[in-house]
Amino acid sequence: MIEVRELRKNYGEVEALRGVSFSVKPGEIIGLLGPNGAGKTTLMKILTGYIQPSSGTAEVGGIDVMAHPEAVQRRIGYLPENAPLYPELTVQSYLKMIADLRGIAAGDQPRLLSEAIYAVDLEDRLTRVIGTLSKGYRQRVGLAQAILHQPDLLVLDEPTNGLDPTQIGEVRRLIRRLAHHSTVLISTHILSEVEATCGRAIILMGGSIQADARLADLAATSDALVTVAAEGRDQRTIIAALTGIDSTCGVTKTADADGLLTFRVHGASHHDLCPAIYRLARDNDWQLHELRRENRTLEAVFNDLAASHHDRQGGVQ
Repeated sequence: MIEVRELRKNYGEVEALRGVSFSVKPGEIIGLLGPNGAGKTTLMKILTGYIQPSSGTAEVGGIDVMAHPEAVQRRIGYLPENAPLYPELTVQSYLKMIADLRGIAAGDQPRLLSEAIYAVDLEDRLTRVIGTLSKGYRQRVGLAQAILHQPDLLVLDEPTNGLDPTQIGEVRRLIRRLAHHSTVLISTHILSEVEATCGRAIILMGGSIQADARLADLAATSDALVTVAAEGRDQRTIIAALTGIDSTCGVTKTADADGLLTFRVHGASHHDLCPAIYRLARDNDWQLHELRRENRTLEAVFNDLAASHHDRQGGVQ
């Protein structure tokens, strides 16, 4: 659905994008994550045909964005951070206006308007003036205009910004429902937004991609946590003799209570140590109470990448 190769964008001497490349398959929900100034907005403006890159290529649905921007825009639904609404119009008249501007044939409008309205649960707000709606419902109207023409790609910029917790939950559920019909690209700097909604994250910092992986893969580490009943033998030393353990960190004891010992086993590479630890416990007749692979939060992943990026830049932001 999206194919980006070596995208670069300069604003004078400032490099907003530095050789960005990635691919997105149909039906994915992708979180475009990064701090302010990372290049997210510039990337979205290029993908939607709003600005031209300095170099590189971008395709949406196999169509070159630079060569055929209008053809690409017909396949994209876009909800900017501040939805382009007319507060003096009713919901129904606004969506009818968008349908006309989109060039949707009169014969198709009733069906498409109805499907968009029901998709975002606006059927009981059609005659309401947009300016009188809560922010959550205004966001729904913005989503309705973005999906009205049933786009192949839905681009959302900070879709839950400024909403209360209940409204955030509603919008997240809407996005997951919309993904049954469209590929979704969500740009945000809110980590919890990506964790709650997306299956994959692309993390931008300083105009470059620092990570691009499924959330489960980003969270996975080489470390394992194991809790066993304490015995007379030195279980820590026995575990440390396993192949694949980091020679520097080894095995550390994290808890010792109620006759149970918990160890963190530090892996040397990105593979799962749990099967080997399970076999070790079985062969030694240990009472195994817990065994799991250690996972990091997205916040920890993001902070590690930010620290690494900062170090590479010589400490200069």
